[in-house]
Amino acid sequence: MAIFKYTALRAKQASGQYVFSFVAPVSEIFEFSDIERIGRNDGGELIGFQRHQVSNHIKEIRTYLSDTAALLPNAVIVAFIDGVSVKEINDQMIEISIDTSEHKPGYIVDGQQRLTALSGANRPDFEVFISGLICKDYNQLRQQFVLINNTRPLPRTLIYELLPTIDGLPERFTSKKFSARIVDRLNYSKDSVLQGQIKQHTCPKGVISDTALQKIVSNSTTDGALREILQDDDYEIKSYQLLNEFFAAVIEVFKPEWIGMIPKNSRLKHGAGLVAMGFVMEYLYSNGARTKEDFIPGLLTLKDYTSWTSGTWNFSITDIRPWNGIQNTPTDTDILANYLVRSLKKALRKQAI
Repeated sequence: MAIFKYTALRAKQASGQYVFSFVAPVSEIFEFSDIERIGRNDGGELIGFQRHQVSNHIKEIRTYLSDTAALLPNAVIVAFIDGVSVKEINDQMIEISIDTSEHKPGYIVDGQQRLTALSGANRPDFEVFISGLICKDYNQLRQQFVLINNTRPLPRTLIYELLPTIDGLPERFTSKKFSARIVDRLNYSKDSVLQGQIKQHTCPKGVISDTALQKIVSNSTTDGALREILQDDDYEIKSYQLLNEFFAAVIEVFKPEWIGMIPKNSRLKHGAGLVAMGFVMEYLYSNGARTKEDFIPGLLTLKDYTSWTSGTWNFSITDIRPWNGIQNTPTDTDILANYLVRSLKKALRKQAI
């Protein structure tokens, strides 16, 4: 372990914060910084933030950089929280000292694929431009990662999974933050009936669309049950509990169409089916359903009208489709949602006579 010193050019941006540029060989960059990949610890808490490696992309970069004439003008972004001291030389120049005696204090925020490619290209002395910043805490570091990478095609699942852990983002992100938190709870809470079933960046084996479940939450928050629940102090846990109770009832009533199924062979686990069932939850909630036992009777009356894995959907006289004729589009989702709620109302009226 050692202390690395560099002369850097400082940019005057946010007051009281350091943003600077310097040059370092690849071999040294990996001595003072790491690529912290996103994952979950044993308690289900989110750790890290970087996406997984893209092998083909790294291979292409490595092939290019193996050429001695190759140039890499793009700067790598490295953020620090601690382990860095700054000495001002003049108005623009500073000397930074990076102490690695306890740990690697640097986090590679942008450029991980380039650095990984360089590390395998056998060019340890290849110098790279570094854009550095010192963050006040880990929240700000993750915030910078999302904002810096938002202009590039980061996987939406990675962005949405990080949102619940970050404060201070623009409104377009924070409006989705609540939905993302609820989906996180559904996927990682030990008492959730959907635990481990939702496909996320840290749960690639999941089969249920996280964006479909977020849509259910978003719809309900805008004009539904969750909008009402948001008035309570413990709105987040109550929102999670309502969705968990509803899906517990769905699994109980539609067990053959749910257990062991994937979207390809059951439209109940399909994006359109999930979002449409969210409207069924809303209707039953408006009629007093709150628990699994409350939801089950209504879902049982709906069972005869569904064709999740076989048969046909009789939406209207002119719109009869095979069970898998529903696509994950806004139009088909609306058609299915209207059909399910309409059929549910019809069945409940019959029971009341």
